[in-house]
Order: sequence, then C-alpha cells, then structure tokens
Amino acid sequence: MKSRRFSPQVKIFKALAHETRMLVVDALSGGERCVCELTGLAGVDISTMSKHLSVLREAGIVDSEKRGMQVYYRLLTPCVLKLFTCVHTVSTRMPCARQGLGE
Repeated sequence: MKSRRFSPQVKIFKALAHETRMLVVDALSGGERCVCELTGLAGVDISTMSKHLSVLREAGIVDSEKRGMQVYYRLLTPCVLKLFTCVHTVSTRMPCARQGLGE
C-alpha cells in the first residue's frame, strides 16, 4: 500500500521536473517577470507557458499578480533554488556526467 506521506513533496518535484518550468524558476530567481517575457525566453506559445505557470502556481512555487493587461510572476518559494544547486552537484558527480555521456 502506498503511503501519502510524501504526496506534497512529490507534487513539487513533478512541478519542477520539466525543462521549461526549471527555466521559468531560474528566470524568476532574478525577480518578477511578465508572462510575455517568460514566453519569449522559453520560446513557447502563450498557451503552453500558461499551462507551465499553472503547474508551478498549484505547487506553491510561484505566485502571480495581474496589472492592467499583463500578469507578472514571482518566486513564492526561493528556497527551490537550493534544490537546483543540490541537483546540479549530484548530477556532476554521476559517472555518466564525468565521462561526458550524460543526457
């Protein structure tokens, strides 16, 4: 039987487990951005970006604020950047990464 003990953490890991969403979190580490900026940065259409932002918002990672016609996003939990650093450290220690075989 599966335990629900880690369900909230799993939701966060799933939200971060996409390259575009990681790019968004990284971009927001420098401060808030409007959806149009994030869309251009990621090279995706507005609909796709909205879906990614919704996943991050539902996981409690980002928050948004509408100003006029624009919606601005900011990191709600900047501590996720520590997770990025940790994952980077682990990935550089993996044998396939050291041998240039990663991906």
